[in-house]
Amino acid sequence: MNILVIGGSDPSSGAGIQSDVLAAHALGANCFSAITVITAQNSRRFSYAEPVSAKSVEAQIDSVLSDFDIDAITIGMVYDNIIIKKIHAKLKDAKIPIMLDPVIRSTTHGMLLKKDAIDTLRSLLVPICHVMTPNVAEAEALSGVKIRKFEDLSKAAKILYGLGAKNIIITGHAFEKNKISDFVYDGKRHESISGKKIPGQNHGSGCKFAVAVSYGVVQKKNIFDCAKFAKQFTYDSIVSAQKLGRGIKITQANQDKIHAELAKSIKQFENLQDIYTYIPECQTNFVFAKPKAKTTVDILGVSGRIVKAGNRAITAGSLEYGGSRHVASAVLAMHKKFPKVRSALNIKYDEATIKAFAKIKAKIASYNRMLEPKSTKSKENSSVSWGVTYAIQNLTTPPDIIYHKGDFGKEPMIIVFGMTPSDVLQKIAKIL
Repeated sequence: MNILVIGGSDPSSGAGIQSDVLAAHALGANCFSAITVITAQNSRRFSYAEPVSAKSVEAQIDSVLSDFDIDAITIGMVYDNIIIKKIHAKLKDAKIPIMLDPVIRSTTHGMLLKKDAIDTLRSLLVPICHVMTPNVAEAEALSGVKIRKFEDLSKAAKILYGLGAKNIIITGHAFEKNKISDFVYDGKRHESISGKKIPGQNHGSGCKFAVAVSYGVVQKKNIFDCAKFAKQFTYDSIVSAQKLGRGIKITQANQDKIHAELAKSIKQFENLQDIYTYIPECQTNFVFAKPKAKTTVDILGVSGRIVKAGNRAITAGSLEYGGSRHVASAVLAMHKKFPKVRSALNIKYDEATIKAFAKIKAKIASYNRMLEPKSTKSKENSSVSWGVTYAIQNLTTPPDIIYHKGDFGKEPMIIVFGMTPSDVLQKIAKIL
């Protein structure tokens, strides 16, 4: 996934471009940037801002878009009318989802948008954004609505929607006791997503939120799920905030190593030569479990499938814990007996594939679905657990693959197991 972030430079790395890059990296995305403003700020104060030339902003955006396939664009600090107009000119016809984080003032009390530029931002950038993520103060400034009660959130969101924004997330309202919530509106319905309020100030949470929303949009999540995902990511970054300087804490984007490794391996799987021929009719899932996983909620998988599209394998869906049931159940059964086994992927059954695994001296196990008790057949997602448990009951070391030849209405299948996703990939690559 490739994300372009457009915004100001923060030398403290608490917010701005530096924060965006760190957040994208934590999510497993590649991050490209175009700097609009050079600022001087730290954890205590904001002291200086100098815009780069509009020509430079244009050249930076051109250099990225002319070379890389960008999946989403996030716009943060734009500072003045000239920069806003240049960004609008470059992106008004872009077929890429744009996330607008309309920053006006920093946590360290710096003005990030000139007063005379608010109308320009409202008229040029709001209409071209797929999602905008203002906090309450920014929503007030852009909508003209004083947000004093919950109903005002809806009024402000509808005005912003009327200006052209397709989805609005007003972050950080506190109309529920001991809660900090985000108001989400998609033009038809709204939802307030609440979370526990964390005492104290922090620097950089808004940037983390906007990048996480971009990530969710690219993963084809609806706006409400995007907001929930971004809220959790931001919450975790606030919990992990560190007092690096003498002022407020700086949020820290935590990398989910399980997520990063599985995402990387799925991309590599998609690029294996002729791998699309190994995709079964029920499609493929690729999973990775947390250590000591107890349920499928502890297992990361594709909340959809890796599917065959022409002569390619592509991922349709996002990575979520609990996103897989079938392959996750297989890993759970294997992991229970062999704790080091935490990853698996299913491929199409073929005798030639079994022989190929045998040729590389892979350890092979199997089970007969026709022997499955009626008690497990009648329980959803119990068949695969029964089958894997049956196949390994007399083994002292874990098999590399387990297969079955199907049953009435059940497609035959091969499941490749490994300690990690890269381990699974290596086993598949050896037979290609």
